[in-house]
This record gives sequence, structure tokens and C-alpha cells, in this order.
Amino acid sequence: MAEVVKMPKMSDTMTDGVIAKWHKKVGDKVSTGDLIAEVETDKATMDFESYQEGTLLYIGAEEGSTVPIDAVIAVLGAEGEDYKAALEAAGAGESKPEAAKEDVKQADSTAETNDKPETVTPDNDADQTEGEAVDPESVGATIIRMPLLSDTMTEGVIAQWNKKVGDVVKSDDNLADVETDKATMEVTAYAEGILLYIGVEKGQAAKVNDIIAIVGKEGTDVQALLRGGKPKAAPAAGTTEAEKTEAPKEETAPAGSSDANARVKASPLAKKIAKDKGIDLSQVKGSAEGGRIVKKDIESYTPAAKAPDAPAPAAPAPAKEGKPAAPAPVIPVFVGEEKFTEKPVTQMRKTIGKRLSDSLFTAPHFYVTMSIDMDSAITARGKMNEFSPVKISFNDIVLKAVAAALKQHPNLNSSWRGDKIRYNEHINIGVAVAVDEGLLVPVIRFADGKSLSHISAEVKDFAQKAKAKKLQPSDWEGSTFTISNLGMFGVDEFTAIINTPDACILAIGGIQQIPVVKNGAVVPGNVMKVTLSCDHRVVDGAQGAAFLQTLKLLIEEPVRLLV
Repeated sequence: MAEVVKMPKMSDTMTDGVIAKWHKKVGDKVSTGDLIAEVETDKATMDFESYQEGTLLYIGAEEGSTVPIDAVIAVLGAEGEDYKAALEAAGAGESKPEAAKEDVKQADSTAETNDKPETVTPDNDADQTEGEAVDPESVGATIIRMPLLSDTMTEGVIAQWNKKVGDVVKSDDNLADVETDKATMEVTAYAEGILLYIGVEKGQAAKVNDIIAIVGKEGTDVQALLRGGKPKAAPAAGTTEAEKTEAPKEETAPAGSSDANARVKASPLAKKIAKDKGIDLSQVKGSAEGGRIVKKDIESYTPAAKAPDAPAPAAPAPAKEGKPAAPAPVIPVFVGEEKFTEKPVTQMRKTIGKRLSDSLFTAPHFYVTMSIDMDSAITARGKMNEFSPVKISFNDIVLKAVAAALKQHPNLNSSWRGDKIRYNEHINIGVAVAVDEGLLVPVIRFADGKSLSHISAEVKDFAQKAKAKKLQPSDWEGSTFTISNLGMFGVDEFTAIINTPDACILAIGGIQQIPVVKNGAVVPGNVMKVTLSCDHRVVDGAQGAAFLQTLKLLIEEPVRLLV
């Protein structure tokens, strides 16, 4: 008897999945445990293995399509068996998909008609609307979409195309480099053939699952494939042409300008720059048609060498008896130029802005600061590094101490989940690492069970990967607490924004040599300030203070970390 195969729920937050690739086709034999497809979830691209046996009778979702969980994606049964009854029993008869396809075709045709320039005739529009979408598999083509490369990614920017239209593509070729909100990652072709179409130019963004390329046989009708693939509507060509052909209008001289400047032929921008720089337009020679002055004439203008106009005589100060009057001060003329550079916001900066804004304006933050005597930690670190295979830093000591303190204060190792609070029994500490484009937070997993040398080696490895853009999504997901250290930059103390969904983040300042009181005497001391940012929905002030007290004891007496 035929059995339907449904889209599985592969993660706790998954609501739908994208069929990245089919590894079986209709008519193939399938055994239990066979890899039949790759599915992009909200976390990663995962293998989907069959838990049924039989012949693949029906595929209900093409590669690149999004399917809700528990929706039918295939049917398995005996060879030649009628699978329609199984589809109807599952509430997914073929009549519905067909009707949906007709709706899609109609919607796509309408979108294409609206996007056509005004020069297109009604007959051409009708022909385009009546064109039928082509199934890519039927013509041996593959539609490549923007993959979901991280758990928070909503769109990606094409940093570089490694192939151009007409190039031969193999299944394991690096087709393009995509800049996500976390790092720049490679997009593999997972198809073979000729690169027929590129849908997103270098430097442009595309949303997850948007079409970015098509690979197939040479001469394949790309437009027919695009109608079936529901591409993102492109801006109307007529608009671009209108922008190109629209000429800037001449502006009349501003009310405050001189009559001479008002009579001079100059572009509005040239007049503005000349006014800002204090340049007399009547002294500038225009290079445009009819002697019209443009921006480049102002920028290249050099005043003739002459003495500056004398300022209007000021009333001399009344002379004191027997002394000459002091001359009025002359203010020299300085001509400057206002300049700036604008760059598009990177995907990483967009995500940093969104996530930290959500955190700061959603989670009610409060802050607790404490000073820690680092004399013992400095001595202990020196002894440890005599034996450690890797150099242990103060940051490593703080990380180990935080992990030990969280064991005693589990409330801080938790997260707000709306209608519940999750208390994590494992301790995964995120370490903020600065990179050129922004900030990444790789995670030291199960930090409470690792030695200082293990933690040190792992932190250094993550830092190198982050700077080389080699971190993978699994490296930065799953933190339960975060630390951020700016001490190496000479920062005394600062406050940090919580890295959601964590409930807390610890900001670490530098070690300062200051006078301290010990045993009633003022002596030199080494002090480090730490500030704990807490989500008040989860952690109260007394709990935050108690955690810092425990952390202070552990760092001031490092031997406690060994027991």
C-alpha cells in the first residue's frame, strides 16, 4: 500500500523546510535509511533519510520550494501502484497543487505585465501572460536559490560571482561568495551544466529562497523557468530610463546672492559649492555648453594671486593719553570643503543593529559593577604559564571563573522565552570577538568542564577563524551566557548590551594600577572592574550582586578554580 512522505520537523523552531536537493527521482527504489533529499531548515541544511521502503511514485515539491511541516512531499509504494488514493487520504490530492500552479502562473504573469516598459504593445503582454511555466527537471535545469546560511539570516549580499553566464558549472563548484549577517560564505552549485542566468548582480541583496542563478543545458528557455520559479519582481525598466533622461532644472539665484552671480550661467550644485567656499562666480570660467559653470569648474578654480580685500575700517579704539590707538584685528580668510563618504550597510551590521536594538528596547537592562583585586590572579597566571602548553590570558581565567560561578547561580544561566523561563543546566559561554565588519560571538561549549589550557586554545582558534571569516553557524549558536572584554584596549569599565536570548552579559575592563588600602595601609594594587548587564525579567538585582561576589572570590583566589 502506498505511503505518503511528509516534511519532518527537524528542529524545535522549524515551521517549514526548503527542498535543497532531491537524491532520488520518480521510479527509483528506496530502502529504509536511504538519503532521499536535503532539506534547508531554520538552522541548517540537513539530510532527510527515508524511514519507509518502496518505489518513489510521486514527488510533490520541486527543488527550491518551501514546504510546511507535515505537508506531503512524496509518495512511496509498489511499482506501478496508483498513488492518488494515498494523496487524497492525506488531504493533498493533485487537484490542489494543480490549482495552485494555475494561481501562481496567473500572479506571475500579472507581475511580468506590470513590470514591462510602457513601449510593450498589448499583444506582447497577452503573449507573455499566456506563456506556460516549465518544470526545471523536465528540461534538465536546476534553479539555484539564496540558501539559508545562518539561523538569523533573512537575506544575503552577493559579494562575488565566481562564474559568469556561459561558463561550465560542476556540482561541487563554488558558484558565488555570499555575505550573510555573520560572515562571507560560499554557495555551492549542487548542479551541473551551463550557467544560463544570474538573477542578482554583485553587491546586491537577495532574500532567502530568491532565485540567484539557473544552471542547465545550453539554449534552455530561461524565462519559462523563471515563470515557474516565481522570481522576485525586478524594478520597471521605464523608471530607470526616466531617471537617466531627466535633466536637472536650472535654479534661480538665491535671494541673498549678488546680481553678478545671479546673471552667471551655473548649475545649482556649482552655485551652492561656490557660495559655501566664498567664490565669486563671475571670476570662474565655465567649461559646459554656452560657458555654463558646473561642479568641476568650481573644484578646479584657483583664485588669482592678489592681496585680499581690506576689511571695512573699524572705528579706532579711543587712544589713551600718550599712547597710539591699537589697530583693529584682521581675521584671515580660510576656504574649506565639506566632504564625506557613504558606504552601504553590510549584512553583519544590519543584523547587529537589529538584534541589539531588539535586546536593548525589549529586555529591561540593569547593571551591577564590582572591583576585583587581581594581584593573586597575576601571580597565579605567571606560574600557570610556566607549565601550560598554550599561553593562558586573564580573559581565559575570567571565563573559567564565570563558568564556575554559574554552577552556583543557575538563575543567571537562563533565558526569557515569553511565557516561560528556560534554566539551562549546561554552560555555554559566548566570547565576543571584534572583526573588521562588526562583532561575532563564538561559543565555548561546556566551559565548566574544560581546563584553562583547553579554554585558552579554543578561544584563540575561534579568534583566528573569526578574523579569517571561517566561522560556521554551529560555532556561534547556543550560548547561555556572554562575556565581552575591552581591557586590552585600555578601557577601564563599560556596559554591554545583552546578547539575546541570554539573560546576562559580563563586560570586562582593563587591569589598573592604583593605590588600594590593605591592612590599614595604602599600597600599590592591581584592580579590574567588571559590569554585569542583566535582563530584569529573569534576574533580580540581589541575584546579580551575589553572582559577582562569587566571581570576585574565585578570581581573587584562583586556587578555588581547581577544586
